[in-house]
Amino acid sequence: MLSDRLLDTSLLARLHTVNHAGLLNVILGLLFIAIVAIAADYAWMLYLRSKMPPGPFPWPIIGNTFSLPDNKPWIYFEELSKNFGTPVITFWIGRNPTVWINDAWAAHEIFEKKAQIYTSRPRMVVFGELGSGQSSLVTMQIRNQQERDHWRVHRKLMHLGVGVQSVRGYREIQNNESKLMAYDFLREPKEYVKHLERYATSVVSIIGFGRRVASYNDPIITEVIALMQLAADLNVPGKSFPMLLETFPFLAKFPRSWPWPWFKGLGTRGQKGGHYFFYSLAEEAIEQYNQKSPSEQASMPTPYVKTLFGEAKKYNLPAAELSSLTGNLFGAGADTSSSTLITFILACCAFPDAMHKAHAELDRVIGAHRSPHWDDAPNLPYINAFVKEVLRWRSVAIIGGQPHSPTQHDTYRGWLIPRGAWVQGNVWAIHHHTREFPDPDRFYPDRYLPKNDHHRAFPGEKGYMTFGWGRRVCTGQALAEQGTWISVARLLWGFEIRKTRDETTGKEINVDIFAFTNGLNMRPQPFPCDITPRDEEVKETMLREGRQALADLKIHDGESRYRMSTFYQQQKRKFTREPVIDEQGNVKFVNVKGV
Repeated sequence: MLSDRLLDTSLLARLHTVNHAGLLNVILGLLFIAIVAIAADYAWMLYLRSKMPPGPFPWPIIGNTFSLPDNKPWIYFEELSKNFGTPVITFWIGRNPTVWINDAWAAHEIFEKKAQIYTSRPRMVVFGELGSGQSSLVTMQIRNQQERDHWRVHRKLMHLGVGVQSVRGYREIQNNESKLMAYDFLREPKEYVKHLERYATSVVSIIGFGRRVASYNDPIITEVIALMQLAADLNVPGKSFPMLLETFPFLAKFPRSWPWPWFKGLGTRGQKGGHYFFYSLAEEAIEQYNQKSPSEQASMPTPYVKTLFGEAKKYNLPAAELSSLTGNLFGAGADTSSSTLITFILACCAFPDAMHKAHAELDRVIGAHRSPHWDDAPNLPYINAFVKEVLRWRSVAIIGGQPHSPTQHDTYRGWLIPRGAWVQGNVWAIHHHTREFPDPDRFYPDRYLPKNDHHRAFPGEKGYMTFGWGRRVCTGQALAEQGTWISVARLLWGFEIRKTRDETTGKEINVDIFAFTNGLNMRPQPFPCDITPRDEEVKETMLREGRQALADLKIHDGESRYRMSTFYQQQKRKFTREPVIDEQGNVKFVNVKGV
């Protein structure tokens, strides 16, 4: 009996040892496979690195991600380019190589001359898959002819609203709204940021929806601009979540409904109605426009959303895509335009000599009895140069917007740029290259005047690359340039913009020309300034023109019943079936997967 028990115990021990050894062998086998896979993948990374533009040495899996600075990576990439002595560098975000272009001529050679193959976007986890989706014009990939045709439809529809041929029809709107902005500066000069945001948002709201924004407390400003700024802040290359998802994209597969820390700030995908806020604004705008009398309709431009919905019949576009097209108006026009004008205010405070030179030209050409108009542009060369310098000095889209991605392997100076890679233009480095812009941090409009000692050759006729390149250039460029010109010219004509003074000492309080936000669309950090009318005659003209503008804009008065902050919860059940416009212009509903 005892011997049997000893035998059983010995057998169990041997079986346990065998099982333990088997498990250990499995673990060791899996570990060996993982090491071999990582080694093979790293060998591939190093092989690509040997063919691509120079850059820092990458680590396996994580690449150079953890070398990124906490703030303003565009300055870091500019320094890397100088250190390696090349106009383009390679920086690895995880296993994905990103080619950073830090030179105007290289950007022109790659993005403009080879626009056909650089029209696509790379896979973007945060801003694309977890954000606006890959069906947005901003993030849409073009990997085959079907996707190219789809992208062309979106671009065509966007050009109907803000293309070069359309924007001249919006001059009266921009002119009146900028007159009202100057009027608001007279009333509340300390709230200049809010006035600029109201102006920019109201212009795109009238164009898009036929409804002006009368107050800077309107939720379309306080909520939508905040959303745009959040998106810009999240979409900067970084080593913390959520942008770390670009290094570890498998984490995006985890359920969004769970409180995973890497999804912080991204909202919850699948929230019913989450994509349809702007779609609902569009439906409401069309309904309000149709209720106006024929004479009222004849006195205002047709809202873009009405044109868009009419054209969409041909393409059977789903509501999510129509929503993104209308929402892009705010993304491209409100936050960026107001940020540009805040930068203009900062430049006037920091470099008063440029402002005073502009005053002299405006006094000579315009006088005090009226404000400037676009028709005056041929006679205002310094104002034209001033606007160009505003767009160059501290460009809002500081890394040129979203990355490009070649649809086939390409080469530049013998270096490989592989198909599908991220290719990003560093607008900061381009606009601060001393070869094209001597003393680049100085706000100096004279550099755009011929025969000036700072005047340099630059690819293209504009003298800046603020709005991107090629076929992915910002679709709202013409509208933004037109609005920036009239706003800058009118504010220079009407106001003295100075550093504020300390109430105790009377000394000027300096402004920091490097204190900007860290987002993809950067703007100056808050700063105080004094804004006063230049003289009484100019003040009276601004008051007269402002009152008349308010009367002229009255046709666009109206309110929306929607608020972004409450929309998602209110619409949860409404969009369990997605609205789609059919060929006859009727709205039909299809089931939404995963809702």
